[in-house]
Amino acid sequence: MWYLYLDESGDLGFDFVHKKPSNFFTVTILVVKGIEHNRVLINAVKKTVERKLNPRGKRHRIVPELKGHGATIAVKEYFYKQVAVIPFNLFAVTLDKRQAIDKFTEEKHRIYNYISRLVLDAIPFEDAQTRVKLIIDKSKNVPQIQEFNASVINQLLGRLHPQIPVDIEHLSSVENYGLQAVDIFSWGIFRKYELQDFEWFDIFKERVQYDNQHP
Repeated sequence: MWYLYLDESGDLGFDFVHKKPSNFFTVTILVVKGIEHNRVLINAVKKTVERKLNPRGKRHRIVPELKGHGATIAVKEYFYKQVAVIPFNLFAVTLDKRQAIDKFTEEKHRIYNYISRLVLDAIPFEDAQTRVKLIIDKSKNVPQIQEFNASVINQLLGRLHPQIPVDIEHLSSVENYGLQAVDIFSWGIFRKYELQDFEWFDIFKERVQYDNQHP
């Protein structure tokens, strides 16, 4: 089984005159292969949430999930030490919104789908010999989910062997620990572009197999 966890960082606002949107928008996919390796990833998030975000004796306010924004570098390092023992890779595309402002529609979900497909293009699906499961943070309405799934399924089926099944799930990050894992990495890649902040990125950069700025 190939597990793909997809999440984004930044926003898709383009009004730089009246508002203060992010300058960049990053979509990241974490790829981990095998049930056992995925279990290690999931347990690493669980332990970090329980032991670092909600330690016994200090649970005045329960922190429900691990997020890149808000977690200290010490918490991120604790998490990374646990997942460093397994093989996984990160693939990301970051949209430079100021450069792209005249090239994109105002339909944010279509931009999201487009950037997501660019990330998927970078993943070597031709090597897949088993089921592929793509898990996405649930942030779309039903028609948008259907549009995303149709687009991605067609893309993946064209690159996978006909006998390889593909599943797509849209889940809450609070309930899915894999989505929390990709969130923390996506945040690091986004911060590198948005603020030239490399502190967290430099710790896990060896796992980044594809990191492209668009356009």
